[in-house]
Amino acid sequence: MNKLINIYKKYQEIINYLIVGVLTTLVSIFTYFILSLILDINNNILFIFANIISWICAVVFAYITNKRFVFNSATFNRKEEIKLFSMFVSSRITTLLIELIFMFLTVKVLLLNDKISKVIAQIIVIILNYIISKIFVFKKKKN
Repeated sequence: MNKLINIYKKYQEIINYLIVGVLTTLVSIFTYFILSLILDINNNILFIFANIISWICAVVFAYITNKRFVFNSATFNRKEEIKLFSMFVSSRITTLLIELIFMFLTVKVLLLNDKISKVIAQIIVIILNYIISKIFVFKKKKN
């Protein structure tokens, strides 16, 4: 048991990010799947609308959980909070654009199943989001 605790302490940020990433992905996929049942995504490009709504839900969830549980980031005033949130959303917009291009190419050009494409896109996005968050958004402040 102590060995597991030591491994967790050593890799706490990555382990927490993976947990939060999986939960964020579930929020995104669950939202997308529900919307795909409601909307007629097979005959038009409403899958993009469903993807954007699922993205918004996932970003709000991810910001709260990444800030608190992964990067232990603290903001001390409203200006800092707005700046941090803006950076977070900007980084997520970048990966959203990558995801949308990927979804369009795989669903409309390669004619792959939209749900399979969504899952593959999420794996790519999780990796990119960690790198961007670690390096740019929640970087540790130098004293």
